[in-house]
Amino acid sequence: MIWYPYQQMKTMKAPYEIIDAEGVYLYTKNQKLIDSVSSWWSVIHGYKHPVLTEAIKSQADCFSHVMLGGLTHEPVRKLAEKLEEWLPGDLDYCFFSDSGSVAVEVALKMALQYYVNRGDWKRTKVLSLTHAYHGDTFKTMEVGDDEDYHFILEAYGEKKDVIHIPTRIDSLDEAFARCHEELNCFIVEPLLQGAGGMRMYDISFLRRARELCDQYGVLLVFDEVATGFGRTGNRFVADLVRPDILVLGKALTGGYIGHAATIANHKVYEGFYGDAPEKALMHGPTFMGNALACSVALKSIELFEEGDYLSRIRRIEEITKREMAGLEHEQIREVRVMGGCVCVEVKDGVALQGYQQFAYERGVFSRPFLNYLYAMVPYVITEEELVQVLGVMKEWFARPFSNDCILEKSR
Repeated sequence: MIWYPYQQMKTMKAPYEIIDAEGVYLYTKNQKLIDSVSSWWSVIHGYKHPVLTEAIKSQADCFSHVMLGGLTHEPVRKLAEKLEEWLPGDLDYCFFSDSGSVAVEVALKMALQYYVNRGDWKRTKVLSLTHAYHGDTFKTMEVGDDEDYHFILEAYGEKKDVIHIPTRIDSLDEAFARCHEELNCFIVEPLLQGAGGMRMYDISFLRRARELCDQYGVLLVFDEVATGFGRTGNRFVADLVRPDILVLGKALTGGYIGHAATIANHKVYEGFYGDAPEKALMHGPTFMGNALACSVALKSIELFEEGDYLSRIRRIEEITKREMAGLEHEQIREVRVMGGCVCVEVKDGVALQGYQQFAYERGVFSRPFLNYLYAMVPYVITEEELVQVLGVMKEWFARPFSNDCILEKSR
């Protein structure tokens, strides 16, 4: 039996069974659906893209996987070289893993060990944001502030090694003044907080964070698992403010296969490089640098570059702002748009009861969660298709509300 994520198995509604997918569309036996959430924000090129499919097939004809323990291969080497060339500054050193959560775990381990390798055992704390989401492995849950995981606080008590602050510069200044000697890193989802509520904030906060990290010798970590590859309207937020460690995932392979990267700058890498074996980074996922994943990631990056995706994303943002302008309802707290993301935050999650089925019947797959109705569409979507997605969202708030539907708590 399948144990599905983020669902109470006893009461969950049966999931829609997909029998085919192509472009922006998912197909069930009875319906054709625009995927408005890009399969958890990863399928930026759409489904069944011929270039990406061929990359997987060609590599599989050679070999699908060899471990990186004592072995290496051309696809992983080429992907590391491409990222070194493509990413800003000296973010040159790629540690690969098989999911965004694991890649963030690696970043947190890397930040702590960087200081331990220097003999500084006091820097055990992490600064993070309220409403943060960094994954659902154990340390990432602790560093995050997702209310789904607050049971951890009940089980273990208040967090001792994580400090959460809001996205206000005065709070940032105060936290560094008070705790800088104990901090190994400040980790953020830059500009756009995803699963914590699609919350958007200004670049000035990150610029101040960079200044403070430099002043006090704290590492700055950008979790761009969700924001990377254009979702904020920027290629990477790291192009605007340089982190010491950058985490990528989701769209890295265009949604074809799980893969992620934790990428360090020269300073961090030098903290591990030497003759002492105990100073090596002791981590090694079985499927890190998987040949299929690396091959499709290389082609995904090529498509992003050659397809002028940033112009596409700007157009998505323009259309979204135009279509959502003036949307008001007594249940709506705020409508937010940034790059390829739109979020309608409601005052009470009850207001979204039944929306998923409502959208399904109108040819859109959506997955609202808590108080948030959002879309993160594939970048290959047409204007007509995007208007359809946004139109369904607007139609929902134009109808009389009822309380006879089951609230779908989802991610």
